[in-house]
Amino acid sequence: MSKVMVVEDDANLREIYSIRITAEGYEVVSAGDGEEALAVAVREKPDLILSDVMMPKISGFDMLDILRSTPETANIKVIMMTALSADDQRQRGERLGANKYLVKSQVGIEDVINTIHETLGDRAAAAPVPGALNAAPAAPAAPAPAPAPAPVPAPDPMAAPAPAPAPAPAPAPAPAPAAPEAPVAQ
Repeated sequence: MSKVMVVEDDANLREIYSIRITAEGYEVVSAGDGEEALAVAVREKPDLILSDVMMPKISGFDMLDILRSTPETANIKVIMMTALSADDQRQRGERLGANKYLVKSQVGIEDVINTIHETLGDRAAAAPVPGALNAAPAAPAAPAPAPAPAPVPAPDPMAAPAPAPAPAPAPAPAPAPAAPEAPVAQ
């Protein structure tokens, strides 16, 4: 089982990613900032780190730079995630050695999961991940078979017959014709 470390200063996002990654069968460890992530990386030796860029204490970029220059952590695969979509930020992530760079506003959690599988090489990504740096094009997917029609249940001979529909209400009687007026004597 591969081990994935989630590095995210937002505790809610960290928990969401951790739960979803665990559901994929990975062992998950986490850290709330870059400084903690460095200590956890050396101790736990994850196969992949999914890290935010903008964090307190040590940014994701600085963390990545230190990981790559430390012999015990130099070969850990790293996916950087950020709200920063500028090309210079992508280039910085690539220059520092990120395996992938995802822009949070351009990907959903399933894209993140596919990128983790693709980066670890344990499953090909289902489709190209938008906003991913170094994403390899995916093979075209075979068309999905048409869904089978839903089966129609056979009538149950033991069931009580369905009640007959209620009769429609009778139409209202037509109003009686008005009586002719009698001539008035003068």
